[in-house]
Amino acid sequence: MDMALDASDEVSDEALLVAFGNGDREAALLLTARLTPRVLGYASRMLRGDRAEAEDVTQEAMLRLWRIAPDWRQGEAKVTTWLFRVVTNLCTDRLRKRRGVDLDAVPEPEDDAPEVARRMMDADRAAALQAALDSLPDRQRDAVVLRHLEGLGNPEIADVMEISVEAVESLTARGKRALARLLSGRREELGYDEA
Repeated sequence: MDMALDASDEVSDEALLVAFGNGDREAALLLTARLTPRVLGYASRMLRGDRAEAEDVTQEAMLRLWRIAPDWRQGEAKVTTWLFRVVTNLCTDRLRKRRGVDLDAVPEPEDDAPEVARRMMDADRAAALQAALDSLPDRQRDAVVLRHLEGLGNPEIADVMEISVEAVESLTARGKRALARLLSGRREELGYDEA
């Protein structure tokens, strides 16, 4: 493929996967660099912040992507749709296996670095959002995360979740309303002005 790094953004995920399927290792490196952070973030949110499990899921999903590369038929599906569906399934399987097992998070060590208060507030906000997301029904949580945290469009979410676009719209709307209810009383605590 031999292209400048800034030109690599112009090449679609699908074209990179096809190129890798045809033996282009650089295409695999570019696609890995592009997709891995998104997949890891999504898996981490799905697995309620369990970074080690999320890394395992990310690795497994990317391995599955590389295995299907030679058979990928460009134009039939988006790589991200396929990949998020795989990650969703892998995370769901792991969550089912560990139902009822609640591992408490290890307390963070004290930090004397500047801006500790800001980082603590950000961590509190992220924890509050994650706790609120965790309290949603699984399908609502998945739809909200894919739409509002991963930035996928409703048709792509429908493909990932194997439901209709109307169902995605309903799930995200109900999920957003539930999150607003769950977090509304915590605005001041989380450092948001009541303005």
